[in-house]
Amino acid sequence: MTDAAPWSLAEHAPLQALNTFHVHAHAPRLLRVADTNALPEALAAAGDGPLLVLGSGSNVLLAANPEGTVLCFDNRDVSILEHRADHAIVRAGAGTNWHELVMWSLAEGFSGLENLALIPGTVGAAPIQNIGAYGAQVGEFIHLVEVWDRHENQCVQVERAACHFGYRDSVFKHEADRYLITAVQFRLPLLNELRLGYAGIGEELQTMGVAQPSASDVANAVIAIRRRKLPDPDVLGNAGSFFKNPQLPCEQVDVLVRQYPALPVFPGEDDAHRKLSAAWLIEACGWKGQRDGDAGVSPNHALVLVNHG
Repeated sequence: MTDAAPWSLAEHAPLQALNTFHVHAHAPRLLRVADTNALPEALAAAGDGPLLVLGSGSNVLLAANPEGTVLCFDNRDVSILEHRADHAIVRAGAGTNWHELVMWSLAEGFSGLENLALIPGTVGAAPIQNIGAYGAQVGEFIHLVEVWDRHENQCVQVERAACHFGYRDSVFKHEADRYLITAVQFRLPLLNELRLGYAGIGEELQTMGVAQPSASDVANAVIAIRRRKLPDPDVLGNAGSFFKNPQLPCEQVDVLVRQYPALPVFPGEDDAHRKLSAAWLIEACGWKGQRDGDAGVSPNHALVLVNHG
């Protein structure tokens, strides 16, 4: 820790810079915690009432001023807890920028997170909906999650199996009022089988002139694809691609595919289900590029809602 205060509390705090839609909202109280050891003291100072945890506000739409206290974690420490011949255990504070962690891990020679490059948000937010992209999900590489258990009023380590990771799902999503994620420990392989067959990664690598890609090459390909498809939140307010691909029983999928042969279909979480492309469905309904006042859908990506105001 530096000499900076372990936490701070401000009243009637603006939140425009804390959400990527850039909505002009205010919090009755904004609690920022840099040292999670001081979290009990900070929470006591904030008092009772609703508590909303914001990472970088990249998966949230503030439809009104939130009630109670908004909590932001500012702990951005990253360390290697264990370094073995085939993997490392890396610990990152909840406030760490997710993309910066991905690029740091690759520079250190670790792999696994390359397909998750340039996802907006913080490390603390990543396990909640088990963020995923281009054929990978973060839950595959999480060793354990450090939390403040509000029911037990103590710090707890939640092992990976107890996180109950699923498609955009976890125990933290279902018990949001109980667990405050303070840090995440990742088990990162030194050599991981690269995933090249999803959403144009192979074609992007070919365009880049890369015949034998490394994990860093895959990350650079993902970054190029995302920058080409997704609007920059600093230029046009948006929360990235945040729709969930629907999963349906195989017999329903077969009916849809017979009617719409071009509908993309992916493996589901079990043999009885298949996953459909939400992007294709939304675009087929004519919503891509639609606008109503300042609200709309990106003309470049059907899964991105944007704020033109």
